[in-house]
Amino acid sequence: MLDTIAAIDDEPVDGCTKGVPGSGGRLRLGDISKQGWNLLAGDLPLPVAVIRADVMAANSRWMSDFLKATGAVIAPHGKTTMSPQLFHRQIADGAWAITVATVQQLCVARRYGIARVILANQVAGREAARMVVAELAADDGFDFYMLADSVEGVDTIAAEARRAGLAQPVNLLLEGGMDGGRAGCRDVEAALKVARAIAAASPWVALRGVEGFEGLAHGATDTERVDAVERVLDHLCAIAMACQGEALFAPGPVILTAGGSTYYDLVVDRFAEAGIEGAMIVTRSGCYLTHDAARYREAFAAVMERSAAARSIEGGLKPALELWACVQSRPEPGRAILTLGRRDAGHDAGLPIPQLWYRADTYGAPQSLPDGHTLVEMNDQHAHMLLPAESPLRFGDMVGLGISHPCTTFDKWQIIHLVDENYRVTGAIRTFF
Repeated sequence: MLDTIAAIDDEPVDGCTKGVPGSGGRLRLGDISKQGWNLLAGDLPLPVAVIRADVMAANSRWMSDFLKATGAVIAPHGKTTMSPQLFHRQIADGAWAITVATVQQLCVARRYGIARVILANQVAGREAARMVVAELAADDGFDFYMLADSVEGVDTIAAEARRAGLAQPVNLLLEGGMDGGRAGCRDVEAALKVARAIAAASPWVALRGVEGFEGLAHGATDTERVDAVERVLDHLCAIAMACQGEALFAPGPVILTAGGSTYYDLVVDRFAEAGIEGAMIVTRSGCYLTHDAARYREAFAAVMERSAAARSIEGGLKPALELWACVQSRPEPGRAILTLGRRDAGHDAGLPIPQLWYRADTYGAPQSLPDGHTLVEMNDQHAHMLLPAESPLRFGDMVGLGISHPCTTFDKWQIIHLVDENYRVTGAIRTFF
């Protein structure tokens, strides 16, 4: 049964929900925008995660303009945010589909009305196959795509579709991979074997395109990494050319899809050169919406250097997701302890980056932190920050931190507040990890 986004607004929140004040009692998520809360006024318990709504909107516009300039479309990775409210924001801003990685994520997308989904993963196990087929059987209008890299995988989903008597085939994308990488056919002949199995299993499955993930390509230098990415993309194009040569694709556009949040410019350029008749290029960056202050900031600088299309667009991607904490202790010179830890911030791509500070009785707006304020360790609920000798921080001051790799910070929060340029709370989004 499909729920509307309004159903999320009806969900209750209170002081048991991280980031929600306990003094106001229980309220609807949708009523957060009416409370008049302001982060800088001390209305929210810290730590807290916020999204700068104006920055997020500008990021979405930039990506939309980039795609128009390149002729590609986007199916952003929903696993980044796992927020149906943001899924619908992305669809409204022109996203062709939402990408998910698990059947649980698929169920979330479907429950809240996402009509086109790419499951960018293999489906293994009978129950997972049943869940996929059940979603298709429940709605003839559901446009769904999933991956395959083996005859066994094709046989599994085709058998379940046959058992259910599906009225439409399960759309499959043939996954290509690289040595030492994740799933995916390592050579063209192995890929053709799978593609022929898909054709043989018609009408229960249909080959609709080729997929891969280039983000794990390795190299010691930027040049070596770009070369490795281009080899992955060449491999995907070779698979697509071979499948087209044997007329193995089902009728309709041939989907060529790859692209995390680091090399999407290379993806759209290489696929555009592939010469695949009827190709539709689908990139899948998920982190563009909120961006970050480290990994993807550096990656975006590289995109701007490589891509004339990116440079032609006004503005650029900026960090929209921030974490705020308090200085709770100055136990020794040169060190502060913040009210934030591993339970609040991802650290797989580096620790959070202290950037701003605020003291209500001193400043009217957050100030930039001087150089030398650096997180060096996080415990479950504490962050250890080294300070320069001239640091202005004292007990009770607020510190705003940027993050690296949004995916593993979003999954620490059940709700995240939306704020305006003055840090007034204008709403909240719910996540479903």
